[in-house]
Amino acid sequence: MLNERARILLGALIERYIEDGQPVGSRTLAKHANLNLSPATIRNIMSDLEEVGFITSPHTSAGRIPTPKGYRFFVDSLISVKPLAGQQIAHIESALCPDVPQKLVTVASQLLSELTCFASVVVIPRRRHQTIRQIEFMHLSETRILLIIVTDDGEVQNRVLVTDRPHTQEQLSRAAQTFNEHYGGQSFEAARPRLFKELHALKSDISRLMEAAVHAGSEAFQGKGDEYVISGEANLLRTPDLFSNMERLRNLFGLFEQKTELLQLLDMGQHGTGVQIYIGAESGVAPLDECSVITAPYERDGEVVGTLGVIGPTRMAYERVIPIVDITARLLSNALSYH
Repeated sequence: MLNERARILLGALIERYIEDGQPVGSRTLAKHANLNLSPATIRNIMSDLEEVGFITSPHTSAGRIPTPKGYRFFVDSLISVKPLAGQQIAHIESALCPDVPQKLVTVASQLLSELTCFASVVVIPRRRHQTIRQIEFMHLSETRILLIIVTDDGEVQNRVLVTDRPHTQEQLSRAAQTFNEHYGGQSFEAARPRLFKELHALKSDISRLMEAAVHAGSEAFQGKGDEYVISGEANLLRTPDLFSNMERLRNLFGLFEQKTELLQLLDMGQHGTGVQIYIGAESGVAPLDECSVITAPYERDGEVVGTLGVIGPTRMAYERVIPIVDITARLLSNALSYH
């Protein structure tokens, strides 16, 4: 554990470095740490902090900069999070209008990017189990059928089914009627095991249609939670700590396009409690080694359905960004639940 003087000096050094991006020397710390210590004593403490891995000295400067380990200690033990101003909260709340739920995720991502000046990402909510009101089959050609699915909350999904044999419209209507009689009012997840168990009791010319309908409906409404909305990538091009290394930026933008690794990280945030912070290599995602990711899960009617987050350099104003992520997640939850 660090003693009080070391904690104060480390906090002052990191705050100063976050503010101006320049290595911090003992004379600067003597001015800003509000401790009655000589530069020599400060240098000794800085040497101790460097020895335990909290700060390091760039080759070109006598000053010190924080390491990811130093940032982690700062975030966990030294930071004083600033609550958002009422005006900012009102701005986020008014923008997240529950009257347009299909746009909420996009708006939340844009808000995070706008407020933090970094890149932001919001995972599209996992779909809740949808209850089937009815399905219809429509003849398109000999082997192509349009499946129309209507849920109890009025959502409509269309899927084209390709069959290995032709069906008449009369057969299709009979299949739809049988399906609606047996499985209307259930979710596709509940209908699937029942359907497979009861297929032997159904006429063979419609059993495959019903099986195809359940499979297509499950894909359409269950969803895999494998997509997200990302905003503000261009902000990273204007971030000095990142744009100085174009290869690193290319890898980072490749991560946004490839999606899988980033989604795995966001999924970790979804299973955590409250705000999660990944600094540098803590994310386990190589293109993010020079970045920090701050995430928070969001809910709909008390159930976690997705994650949102901000991606920026490790040198970020954590005390400002953390409450923005936290409040946006809470207000997005409220808007989704209200709707």
